[in-house]
Amino acid sequence: MAVTSQSTSPSGNDPVISVRHLAKEFHLGASLFSKKRDQVVSAVADVSFDVQRGRTLGIVGESGCGKSTTARCILRLVEPTSGEIYYRKLSSADQTIEEIDLAQASESELRRFRSDLQIVFQDPVASFNPRMTVGASVSEPLVVNTDLTRDEREGRTQELLELVGLESGHSQRYPHEFSGGQRQRIGVARALALNPSFIVCDEPVSALDVSIQAQVLNLLSELQEELALTYLFISHDLAVVRQICDEVAVMYLGKIVEQGRAEKLFSEPTHPYTHALLSAAPVANPNKQRKRRRILLEGDAPSPINPPPGCRFRSRCEIGRSQDLCRDVEPPLTDDGEGHLVACHFPEVKSVI
Repeated sequence: MAVTSQSTSPSGNDPVISVRHLAKEFHLGASLFSKKRDQVVSAVADVSFDVQRGRTLGIVGESGCGKSTTARCILRLVEPTSGEIYYRKLSSADQTIEEIDLAQASESELRRFRSDLQIVFQDPVASFNPRMTVGASVSEPLVVNTDLTRDEREGRTQELLELVGLESGHSQRYPHEFSGGQRQRIGVARALALNPSFIVCDEPVSALDVSIQAQVLNLLSELQEELALTYLFISHDLAVVRQICDEVAVMYLGKIVEQGRAEKLFSEPTHPYTHALLSAAPVANPNKQRKRRRILLEGDAPSPINPPPGCRFRSRCEIGRSQDLCRDVEPPLTDDGEGHLVACHFPEVKSVI
């Protein structure tokens, strides 16, 4: 049973989402070609963070680090194994806050808050039914969750399409008749249909050209300011994250290894994995690019089926490979006193961009 409460004194720094000790494990069954049984994949392990109201938290990391799984656990599209996920809904009428633990909420309780929590999927093609018109796809949440009449739903659909920069007449077309950027705008319109307060953007521009990426990012920023939205932004593109995010969390093998304000994390990263990620991202200035040293990680990431003891990044870290402390003791996520968190026994500030 989820725990709900009322507060009459909301703060400007009150988080919309608070994740505490989130974990997700996938159990692999036996196969015809393997005698191994009951293998456990640790996709997300002891992840905690807050998403502040009206701001954007970015989660970055290489493929398979647990970014999307974390986001889908928050929305209960994937059932978390353990942990707490607190959502705080602010009532516009009396400015009270209602809190619910989404991880423990029943289906009936979740249904009350579903309209507040939405997602923009990565693939704008696969996220739509090709047999449904754009208008039908955008209005489907209204059919399921509201008592609006057909005319009211059509009016709301046209309003949403215009809000994201499309024409109201586009509602009668099918997804294949649009470009990738237009399809992603339609995905944003569908996410906005029920007036949410929190939106997960799961790599929303990774499949788009650079010029189209800028348009979609500008749209998301404008909508955030206009509608007071809160974003959890998942991406592997550091340039995109730097442009749109207020705070950034870096994930490696299911854990957050560094987190802080975007400007500080990009200018003064302290974890060796963050150093490597930033060194791999090119900069637009040729003179600066020639002076930069690329940090190459040796070896492959450990398997999430059997994560190593101690620091999970140790096998690819120049310092960690030679330190007994890194092998034996897992580094906690520690605050440097200024709100910047890092999970490393030997953190080092290094400017790489």
